[in-house]
Amino acid sequence: MPKNMLSRAHSRPLTKQRRIAAVAGVAAFGTAAVALSATVGHDGTVTTGAPAAAAQVSSGLVLKNVQGTVTGREAADNVKLDTLAARKKAADAAAAAKAAKAAEQKQAAARKAVRQHSAVQAATRSTQRLDIQPVAAKTYANNLDGWIRQALSIMKAKGIPGSYSGLHRNIMRESSGNPLAINNWDINAVNGIPSKGLLQVIPPTFSAYHVPGTSWNIYDPVANITAAANYAADRYGSIDNVNSAY
Repeated sequence: MPKNMLSRAHSRPLTKQRRIAAVAGVAAFGTAAVALSATVGHDGTVTTGAPAAAAQVSSGLVLKNVQGTVTGREAADNVKLDTLAARKKAADAAAAAKAAKAAEQKQAAARKAVRQHSAVQAATRSTQRLDIQPVAAKTYANNLDGWIRQALSIMKAKGIPGSYSGLHRNIMRESSGNPLAINNWDINAVNGIPSKGLLQVIPPTFSAYHVPGTSWNIYDPVANITAAANYAADRYGSIDNVNSAY
């Protein structure tokens, strides 16, 4: 019986020691774990595992914040780039429109200049043609019909009344159409100033009623007709009103 009591006495303390050893082993294991997780800082200090874990958590939060900041900046930069691209596109479109308008105006000015140049050339050519090809003077036959028609043209320009029939009738009565006819028997001839030419005009009357632009030769058919018609218009209103010697 005492032997058994000794065994019990020994067994109880041993069991207690084992418990202490077990607790010590757990503590040692925990310490070792902490020791294994410790880190050495730049200044030589040792940081245990618990702070390291906190640092890792903190680093993760910082990385997340940095990543968010970078992403936000990239988005802002993209918006700025899109805005700049839109502005550049609008500026390029405005510049292109301005260039197109300037080109159109330049083309319009060029077309106007061409038209003006063409008009000037046409006017110059027209003037040159007039200079090179002057209007031919109207010609009249060298006979009684031609003389009367030419005299009528001059009379019209000078405002002297008279008609073809009035001139022709008086010419045939006075000289029978002979431009060199002369009256040497009437009172005028007696007075030394005989009547001459187609319409038998005395020299003083011819000189007084001579029409500028015609010959001063009293026997010239056109000069004689126009002077006589000018005199008849002044005295009778028109050569058409003369039906006898005048």
